[in-house]
Parts: sequence; structure tokens; C-alpha cells
Amino acid sequence: MNLTKHITLKHLLINNQKMIGLQFYPDKVIQALIKELPNPKWSREFAMVYIIHTKENLNHVFKKFRGVAWINGNSFFKEKVIRDNEPVDVNWYRNRTKTASYKYVPEAYLLKLELKRYALNTCKIYISLFEKFINQYPNRDILELSEQEIRAYLQLLIHQKKSNSYINQTINSIKFYYEVVMGMPNRFYSIERPRKEQKLPGVLSKEEIISMIEHTNNIKHRCIISMLYSAGLRRSELLNLKLTDIDSKRMLVFIRNAKNNRDRYSLLSEKVLKDLRNYYKQWKPKEYLFEGQKGGKYSNTSVENIIIKAAQKARIFKRVTPHMLRHSFATHLLENGTDLRYIQTLLGHSSSKTTEIYTQVATNNLRSIKNPLDL
Repeated sequence: MNLTKHITLKHLLINNQKMIGLQFYPDKVIQALIKELPNPKWSREFAMVYIIHTKENLNHVFKKFRGVAWINGNSFFKEKVIRDNEPVDVNWYRNRTKTASYKYVPEAYLLKLELKRYALNTCKIYISLFEKFINQYPNRDILELSEQEIRAYLQLLIHQKKSNSYINQTINSIKFYYEVVMGMPNRFYSIERPRKEQKLPGVLSKEEIISMIEHTNNIKHRCIISMLYSAGLRRSELLNLKLTDIDSKRMLVFIRNAKNNRDRYSLLSEKVLKDLRNYYKQWKPKEYLFEGQKGGKYSNTSVENIIIKAAQKARIFKRVTPHMLRHSFATHLLENGTDLRYIQTLLGHSSSKTTEIYTQVATNNLRSIKNPLDL
């Protein structure tokens, strides 16, 4: 059946009560049938008809418009996938010393982060940004805040010259509460996001990376920098590597439960394998490839400090981050003629568009162009 009439269902909260909003283009048939729904009302704030949100009313909508209009109810029935990350512990937020003058993230927020197994870094960002938002309205109940007040807060961030990334993360933290914690997907469907900034990735030369490796303090630090670069790893992926993830027979590194819950393989360098064997003899890690002094995963901060110190000793005067080694891995592969599709696979990108950004920083084609001043 080819249905040309469409109705999109929206989650609304009106007078602290959940409602089903019906969004559609003006149509006499739809308008006539909506009058037959249980107690339909019009919302000026949301500019749409709504009825009380009950399971019976939801079923009634689908029965009423069956064969007449196509109902988009994705926001009511689409179940978000629970991540396969290790369980996250946010008790350090629960156990904070609290003051009466500050509003803290609700317990339900923390519980949902744990249930959904969001990465620890994501939890920290969401909690911090959401608390900044609710403390902008200290005397208001969170559920009573409207889209207009959210927009006003986002406008404040713009005036404070916060980055587009910061604003987008703030929106994510707010939407997480209303849409995931409170079960109202797409309630704030008309909140505008800033356009994504098209920033080119920072890349180091191979000579700079080799110099950093040579200026490390010990074999452990040397292996950390070498692994980040030679396998194109994210910092979190490096820290999650276990001893069994190094496949020396096939010369591969197995990366499990990476971004978007994807497993993948990347390259294992012969030079790095030799260093890893020496490192293992000296440090004797038990479970993870890189462990702290008391065992367990090595820390994010320690990796960052290793990179910063090695860059300083190598007399690299720009800011160097662990992620720049991953960018450099991809760029150098591309400059050496590796197919973009293989690079996409090695990096674990779900979209080729993400990988294509490296074509803008690879210099192999630029070197072949003769500068007009030199002609």
C-alpha cells in the first residue's frame, strides 16, 4: 500500500504529564480522524495536537490510521543498544561532599549511565555538563524546563565563546536526561545544533615520531608511543589491550569493543614486537598489556604525560596529543599509497567520510605540484 499521508509521534511533557504529540501536514482526512481520538487537545507551545500518553492510546492511534496514514513511531519503539563496555563505576560522584547551594545530577541519571555502560570518560563529561545546565536554573524543577530555557542556556554558551564540540556535548547531556533517563525520546526535537567545525587533524612527521620514541625514559614508555602510532590506536584502545590481544604469529593487534562496539584488527610492527618482548621480560604485566604499579589498567593521564614529555625532549614545540599519533599513522599510510578502504578498516571508522579527512593532510600529491613562483 502506498500511503502518502504521514503522522510523526512525539514525546511531550505538558503540566508534568507525558503526552503523545501528533505532527502532520494539514489534511482534512487526518484532522477528522484525530477528532475521534480520546480527548485530543492543541498545544500552542509545541504547535501540535496531543493526547494522554498511555499504552491504550498509543495502540488506538495505530488502529485509527491503519490504511490511511503512515505512522512514524520510532521514538516510542526504538530501543537503544546497551553498550558492551565493561561496567562503569560512578560511585565517586555519589560519594562527593555535597553542599546545599549546588544542584547535583539526579540518581536516576547515574543509574542509567551504569545500565547503558557508557564509557567512563563520557560519563564524566555528561555529568559535569548536565550539572552546569541545571545550576543555571537553581530554583526550577528540571522537568519544568522548556525548550526556550534550554535555548537560552545554549545561547549563553555561545556568548561565552564555547566551542561547537562543547555545545554539542552539552546538548547530548541534556537530551540524555529527558530522552533516555525519563523515557521521552525526541522531546526536544527542535533544539538546533551548531554546525560541525571542519578542523584538519594534527599530524606529525615520521622523523618527529621516531625522535619521540628515542627520547622516552624506559622501554614501557617506548612501547606505549610505538603502539599508539604503529597500530593507529585510540588511547582507550591502548589501555584496554590485554596480553592475549598481541598476535605475533599473524603480526596483528586485536582491538576489542572499540568505538561503536566494534572489534577489529590492526597492524603489529616487527620492531615494536621486539620491544614488547623486552618490555614483558622487565615489567611482567599480568592481564593488561600496560598496567599501573599496583596492577590493573594504566591511566589516561600517565599516557598523556608520556607523550608530552617525549615531545618536549624531541624539541617538538607544538602541542602533541596521543590522538595525533593515530592521525599520523593514517596519514603516513595514505602517503605511502595504501588504499583508503584499508585505512578505514584499520582505524575502525564506520563511515568512509571520516577517513577521507586524511586526504586533506596527506602531502604526497602536493609535493608533485610545482609552485608557480618556481616555474
